[in-house]
Amino acid sequence: MKRTAILVMGPTATGKTDLAIRLCERFPCDVISVDSALVYRGMDIGTAKPDAETLERTPHRLIDIRDPEESYSAGEFIRDAYHEMDDILAAGRIPLLVGGTMMYFRALTEGIAELPAADQQVRQTIDVEADEAGWPAMHEQLQEVDPAIAARIQPNDKQRIQRALEVYRSSGTPLSEWQRASAPQRDDFRYLKIGLNIEPRSLLHARIAKRLERMIAAGFIDEMRALQQRPGLTADHPSMRSVGYRQFWQYLDGDHSLDEAGDRALFATRQLAKRQITWLRSENEIFLVNPLEAGTIDAISAFLAQSL
Repeated sequence: MKRTAILVMGPTATGKTDLAIRLCERFPCDVISVDSALVYRGMDIGTAKPDAETLERTPHRLIDIRDPEESYSAGEFIRDAYHEMDDILAAGRIPLLVGGTMMYFRALTEGIAELPAADQQVRQTIDVEADEAGWPAMHEQLQEVDPAIAARIQPNDKQRIQRALEVYRSSGTPLSEWQRASAPQRDDFRYLKIGLNIEPRSLLHARIAKRLERMIAAGFIDEMRALQQRPGLTADHPSMRSVGYRQFWQYLDGDHSLDEAGDRALFATRQLAKRQITWLRSENEIFLVNPLEAGTIDAISAFLAQSL
């Protein structure tokens, strides 16, 4: 008989953490974070990491398990998640995996996927940009988003630059991350999937903007300064390529004004949310809800009570 785990997934700023806490009040669940940025210590404000009081009341596993100078792959996540799921089930409780890193969810439930299929529209856009700027300039773009791959590709290697940029732009995940992600898939779990999405999209964008305002007011710039002062940490590390961190690192480097950094962070976060929604809509057998609608927690609870 397969063992059960609950998955709560969705785009940024949809209230996944709040929902997880409420579900833990109704069901014997323990939370496992599914977030590629929350794994890093010292990245608290810009990741909207649950505060100490919340974590004391509702502990989250796989938070603060790496230093920002280190990397963390989907393959490592799968191995860590399986370990935590086994531990929770051994205690007679239910694993509740919550987050927005959709690649991690997909890798957990379906195994490590093949590289994303070719996206002709993205590829054509890259070709147009290359016609204007040249392939060495496109290689510089690749260096910003995936320095590990860029280091292995010559600046005039059109085909490989194009494919690496295409993979990143279509999936939001660097090609090097896809290549590192390898872990055995297990078939002894069944997953109850809950998806959160806010419609219309303008409401989600407003929540994203409001959250960025709260982050800045809470001291995000000071957090960034502290991270920049860490020996060995650079803008090229995977942790600092997280949405928000990249843009405000550039601000502290003097590349942008504070307002421009905020605008760039907002745009990048909206693009992230768009990719997350695309992944969410491609999920099979998922219970989709709008967290802003009345009675959502009761509807989810009824779904779980019927399915567990």
